[in-house]
Amino acid sequence: MRISDSKAIVTGGASGLGAATARVLCAAEAAVTILDRDTDRGMALAAEIGAGFQPVDVTDEGSVAQAIGEAAAQMGGITACINCAGIATAERVLGRSGPHALESFRRTVEINLIGSFNVLRLAAAEMANNDFEADGCRGVIVNTASIAAFDGQKGQAAYAASKGGIAAMTLPLARDLANLRIRVMAIAPGVFRTPMLEGLGQEVMDGLAADVPNPPRLGEPAEFARLACHIIENCYLNGEVIRLDGALRMR
Repeated sequence: MRISDSKAIVTGGASGLGAATARVLCAAEAAVTILDRDTDRGMALAAEIGAGFQPVDVTDEGSVAQAIGEAAAQMGGITACINCAGIATAERVLGRSGPHALESFRRTVEINLIGSFNVLRLAAAEMANNDFEADGCRGVIVNTASIAAFDGQKGQAAYAASKGGIAAMTLPLARDLANLRIRVMAIAPGVFRTPMLEGLGQEVMDGLAADVPNPPRLGEPAEFARLACHIIENCYLNGEVIRLDGALRMR
């Protein structure tokens, strides 16, 4: 499966890791459709890099079905699905204001985990219609986990639970879709220079970067994107979660 032959959808593609992935895919001559709630930013980026755009709420079945249908119609199918849509929640189980809000926990899991599953299941149904590629595959799904799935810190119960779910379902998804020749992988990024992280301020970012063993810096979104592209092209990568974190282990 060559990048230049790929027809990819990228959720959360208007910013951060998703935007970087959409850029790298388009630069490699893949057909790309950005799926995001941020219509203004998504359309602007799509126009800039030569991609398509579909507004979507990943938690809504009808919204995702429509977006995937439109993307498949415009690109002539879907062969790759990269799920980058997500939110981060920082809240302790018992804080100064009382117990962790149930709604914020539910919302984090709903977007990060259930939203990813909602998209991938409908994308897989579309991929099942594809002809076989030269490597025998019909499609590939790449989900975004996090090192918080394994090394969750204080205040990350909701986020770690949602990303732990992404990691845990990778192998059973790959097994479920094996007979259809659809691969499923996940990337677990460490601390990356994204709008979500930049919102914490330079001092916090510098502190996080100092904890990364080698190279001692924040990850760049393009590095995530290049790994996603490698996964698309390497047909023997399946059912695995790859940490992309500079050997960082969160304490």
